[in-house]
Formats: sequence, structure tokens, C-alpha cells
Amino acid sequence: RPGDIVNTMSGQTIEVLNTDAEGRLILADAVWYAQDKYEPSALIDLATLTGAVIVALGHENAGMFSNDEDLAHAITSAGQAEGEPVLRLPLSAAYDKLIDTPNADMKNIAGKPVAGSIVGAQFVKRFIKDGMPWAHMDIAGTAWKSGPYEDPLSPAWATGYGVRLLNRLIQNRYEE
Repeated sequence: RPGDIVNTMSGQTIEVLNTDAEGRLILADAVWYAQDKYEPSALIDLATLTGAVIVALGHENAGMFSNDEDLAHAITSAGQAEGEPVLRLPLSAAYDKLIDTPNADMKNIAGKPVAGSIVGAQFVKRFIKDGMPWAHMDIAGTAWKSGPYEDPLSPAWATGYGVRLLNRLIQNRYEE
């Protein structure tokens, strides 16, 4: 409910201001769990996190946020190679302040209509451990298409966006 304070696996607390921004609450625990349980060398999450990324980028590019230049470049290159383009968007302390609240460690939305996809990524970033190379891809605009598209690899309806990109990334970066 709006006004509730919820606890997360990381020990941080979240003030819920908007129940429609529930996906980020689940994603917060998921990325924390993945780091804690599996200790990966890098962490990439894909989520249809915000409608704001559709407003910013439409249906042709996913929004990508990263704390690691090499990982961001590798994702961008894999996306270009597979026809699943990404556009890197900024992370910064200025946007992070938008989710500060005196009532908990953070709130789940900015509280005003500004930089929604960036604020969503900043929220997830608060659950990434120090030193963990991480990228978040907001695929809300690319995961689902309902218009007349000519691309046979990405027909109308669910597109499977990210599968080819991640497969290429793994081949390029992790397989010998």
C-alpha cells in the first residue's frame, strides 16, 4: 500500500509511494540474491521496468545503464551485431537524490515526473554491491511490439528482445 515501508534482502528499507512501481522491488531482491548466492564476475538484468523508457527511446532501442565501461561497450557491441540496439543512458548522484526519503533508505519512485527510466535504474543500482560490474537494460519499449513491423526476427507481439544480444555477449566475452 502507498506509505508502507518494506524490508529488502539487502537490509535496506523502501518507502512505497506508487504500487505500480512494484517490479523494481522484486528486481532489487533478485539482483541482491544473485550477487550473494552466485558471486558472478558481472551482473546484467533485463526488465520491462518503466514506461518512461518508451517515451524517451520508443520501440527501437533499449535503455542501458551501467557502472562499468567495458561491460557497457560489450553490451552495445553485441546489440549492434545482433540487431538489438541499446542506447546508454546516464547514472548519477543527481538522479539518485530523487529517491531519497527521510522515512526509509529510499522511496520507490521520484515523486515527480522526471527522468523515470533513469530513476528506476538508480533504484536498482542501490542494490548492486561495491565493485560489481553491472548493467541494467530497460526493455519496456523493445520487448513488445504491436505495430506493422517488417523485421522477421522481431515480429509483432513479444519479441524475445535480449536473447540474441546476451547470446552474442556470452560468446564474445566468456566463451573461448
